[in-house]
Amino acid sequence: MENFTPVSALLGGALIGLSVTILLLFNGRMAGISGIMNGLFYSPKSEYIWRFTFLCGLIIGAIIFKFGAPDFFVARQDYPLWLVALGGFLVGIGTRLGNGCTSGHGICGIANLSKRSIFATLTFMLTGMITVYIMRHVL
Repeated sequence: MENFTPVSALLGGALIGLSVTILLLFNGRMAGISGIMNGLFYSPKSEYIWRFTFLCGLIIGAIIFKFGAPDFFVARQDYPLWLVALGGFLVGIGTRLGNGCTSGHGICGIANLSKRSIFATLTFMLTGMITVYIMRHVL
């Protein structure tokens, strides 16, 4: 494990946990990103502002981090745009079929001891492990 960074992983996990807790305490909502995004289009107008603000905060936070530590993460450049778009589309379909995304199930759902979220998270993890194995050892 040549890229193991426990300090940044711990700090990132703590910040995610803090933000999820703040949203739950002050707004009574779960921080599942796909549900928040979906709610922009299908929820009452009264919920639009907090959802939009939350999603903008994710984007702005990533931009600030990128400017603050430009060499921390370098995106791969050799993927065709159509393949990236297809991947994003398939992820969107998966979040609809799974009734949520990894953040909603893995962070909020498990914290609520949801059996569906525990099963979904185990499925995400197993699928990821199988994919890495196939990509690195079979193909």
